[in-house]
Amino acid sequence: MASTNPARGMRDFLPADVRKREYVIGIIKEVYERYGFEPLETPAVENLETLMGKYGEEGGQLIFKILKRGDKLLEALSGVDSLGTLEADLDSDGLSTTRKTSESIFSDLALRYDLTVPLARVVANHRNELPKFFKRYQIQPVWRADRPARGRFREFYQCDVDAIGSTSTVVEAEIISAACDILDRLGFNDYEVRLNHRQFLSKLVADAGIENETEALVALDKLDKIGQDGVKNELVSRGISEDSADKFLASVSGGGTNAGLDAILRFCNGKPVRVDASLARGLSYYTGAIMEIVLTEGDFKGSIGGGGRYDGLIGMFGKEQIPACGFSLGLERILVVMEERGMFPPEIAESTPADVLVTIWNDETIADSLKLARELRSHGLRVTVYPQADKEDKQWKYANSIKVPWICTVNETDLGEGMVSFQDLRSRQRYREPFEQVAAKIKEENA
Repeated sequence: MASTNPARGMRDFLPADVRKREYVIGIIKEVYERYGFEPLETPAVENLETLMGKYGEEGGQLIFKILKRGDKLLEALSGVDSLGTLEADLDSDGLSTTRKTSESIFSDLALRYDLTVPLARVVANHRNELPKFFKRYQIQPVWRADRPARGRFREFYQCDVDAIGSTSTVVEAEIISAACDILDRLGFNDYEVRLNHRQFLSKLVADAGIENETEALVALDKLDKIGQDGVKNELVSRGISEDSADKFLASVSGGGTNAGLDAILRFCNGKPVRVDASLARGLSYYTGAIMEIVLTEGDFKGSIGGGGRYDGLIGMFGKEQIPACGFSLGLERILVVMEERGMFPPEIAESTPADVLVTIWNDETIADSLKLARELRSHGLRVTVYPQADKEDKQWKYANSIKVPWICTVNETDLGEGMVSFQDLRSRQRYREPFEQVAAKIKEENA
C-alpha cells in the first residue's frame, strides 16, 4: 500500500495552518505595499541554464532538476552505453561527464531555487516595460534538494522584496526598515539585523593570503552552525593553509571598520541594526552590503531573513549592468517560532470555518435551511449548512466539533410562525427571533 505521507521535506497544510500562513502573508503584503513595492509572480519552473552558476557550488547542488521528456529524454539516453556509463570521459573544465549529464544532458528545466534569479531574468527581459526604479515584492514557493531539519524544508515560501535601479544606500535602509516593521507587526521584540559588506569581507580574505574568496566565504557562512573551530577545519579541508585560516578568523573576530555601512546605520536610526564582520551570506551573487535578521532570545538558531546588494546579477542576463538590492523573509521559520511562542492572535489561533451552522430538520425543510443560510450570508456572516437531515443531537455535536459559535435550528414549528431558534454555543444563551432579524441579533451579540 502506498504511503499517505507527503514526500520528504514537503508538507500538507490543514485549514488552521493555512489561516496562520495567510495572516502572516497578509501583514507582509500590507507593509511592503506601504513602502511602495508592487507584486510580481514568476513560473515555478525555470530553464536550467537560468539557474546554474548563480548560487555557488553548494547552492548549485541543491537545485531540483527536471528530466527531459519524451523524445528529448530518449535522445539523451542514447548517449549511454549498455553498461550505463557515459561515452565521454572528462570535460575540459575538469568536471566529470556524469555530473555534466545530470545538469544539462538529462535535464533542461529546474524548479525555482529562489526568487532573486527569476527576478533578474524578468528585469532583463522586460527592461523597457519597467520603471527606472522598479520595486517589487514576491511571495511564492521555492524548492531545494536540501536535508530537511527543524524549520528547514525542501518546499517552502519565500517573501522577497527588491529594489532595482539605484546604488543609493537609501535602498538598503528602506528594505531593512520594511522587514523590521513586519516583525514588529507580528509581535517580535527580540530580533536584530546583522549587517556587513562583501567588499570588506573580500579585503579580509585577501589580507589573510587566501586566493579563493568563494571557498572562504562559504565556510564562514556556517559559523553559527559549526563554530569557529568547525569553520577553520572546513577552510583547511578546502585547501587553505592553517596560518591563513587563523589569520582570516582572527580578523573576522576582531571586527574592524567598514565605512561603507555608516550611511545605512544612520538611515536606519531606531532599528536594531549592528555591524557583524562575521556575516558572510553564502550566495555568490552578492556584491555589496549584506544583511541578516536573527532572533536574540529563545532556542531557535539561524536567521529568519536575509539579503543584500547584487549589482552584477541582472547583467548576467543581458548587456546592461543594473544595480539591485533585496531581502527575503523566511516565512516557514517565522511560522514555526510564532507557533511555538503562541504569538498568533486568538481570532487566528482559534479560528473556525464559519460563524453559524444551520441545521436541517428533515428533507422537507432543506429549502428553508438554505434560504436562512443565504439570508445570513447576505449580512456578511460565514455560514455552513449541515449537509443532510439528521438527529438534532448529532448536528449539535458536529457544531461543537468544528467550534462554530452559533447554531440555528430550522424546525417545522418555528417555520410555521416565521421564527428561527438559535443559540450562542459559547454562553449557551438561547434566542428566538423572526427570520429577517436573526442576522442582526447575532451581529449585535457578537459586537
